[in-house]
Amino acid sequence: MAKTTKKANPFYLTKEWRKKRQEILERDHYECQECKRQGKVTTRREQVLEVDHIKELNDYPGLAMENNNLQTLCKKHHNIKHGRYFKFRNKPKKPRSPLVNEEWFGN
Repeated sequence: MAKTTKKANPFYLTKEWRKKRQEILERDHYECQECKRQGKVTTRREQVLEVDHIKELNDYPGLAMENNNLQTLCKKHHNIKHGRYFKFRNKPKKPRSPLVNEEWFGN
């Protein structure tokens, strides 16, 4: 399990938040709203979905439970929004030596 440098905000453990989170997921039909804006459909079957505070909880605690400040995002878009996204899968492949290709295909 990965270690984190920040402790989880106790707000996210409250019964009220869990209920609100479920309400927002249902309102958004369990679809990432950013994917939807881009013309894609990403549901909970394809990705982990998170309920995001549009205006950050730390900066705007009074908006913590406001429906118009909450949106469903897939994990990828949530991480991008918070600057936590790193590309691991699409690393450029190392070019193969021409000699290897020639030997393989008998050229």
